[in-house]
Amino acid sequence: MIPNAELNEPGLARALANLQSVLIPGESVDAWATQRRMFALLHRRTIVAATSGRLLWLLRRPISGFDVMNLRWQDLSAVDLRVGVFGADLVIHADPATDLAIQGQHGVRIIVIEGLRKDQAQAVYRICQAQDQAWREKRRIRELEELRARSGGVQVTAGGVAAGGASSAAADSVRRLQEAKQMLDSRLITDSEYESIKARILAGG
Repeated sequence: MIPNAELNEPGLARALANLQSVLIPGESVDAWATQRRMFALLHRRTIVAATSGRLLWLLRRPISGFDVMNLRWQDLSAVDLRVGVFGADLVIHADPATDLAIQGQHGVRIIVIEGLRKDQAQAVYRICQAQDQAWREKRRIRELEELRARSGGVQVTAGGVAAGGASSAAADSVRRLQEAKQMLDSRLITDSEYESIKARILAGG
C-alpha cells in the first residue's frame, strides 16, 4: 500500500498506480514525492519513491507510458535537499555501479529531481539519509572485519619465523599498519580500535 495516496490531484492516481506496478514482491514504499505542476510545464510530472530496497523515480512520457530509473541503497553515497519558496530539490550522489548491466558508467553519478512538494521531499530525504547511514555502518563493519582477518599475526615455528623470514614479516607488519591507518583516516575505525590493532601488530600478534 502506498502511503499518502489520499491526495486528490488530477493524474496523481495514475502516477501512483504506475509506481505500484513496478514494485517487486515484498517491496514497500516508505515515502514518495511528486513534482509541483509549475515545475513540469514542458513534461509530465516526475514521481520519486523511497522503498524498502531502493530509491526509484518514474519519468512519465509526454503522451503516455513512463520510464523507470532506480538506485540501490548500497550505491547511494550522499543526498542533499534544497528547499525553496515554491518547491524542493533532491540532489542524489551515487557511487559507480558495478552491475554487469551498467558497466559503462564511470565516476560518481549525480541525479537532480527538481520542484518536488516540500513535505513529501523531506520525507524521502529522511529515508535516504537513514539508508545512507545504515549502509556506511555496514561497510565500516565489513572492512573492519577484513582488516582484523588480515592482521591475524605471523605464524612462528620452533625454528623462528615461518617461511618468508624476518624481512617478510616486517614488510607484512608495515603493510598492515598502513591499512589500519588508512581505515582510521577514513573514519572506518575509532582511535581506540586503531591503537588496539597497532599494538597487536607491533607485538607480532
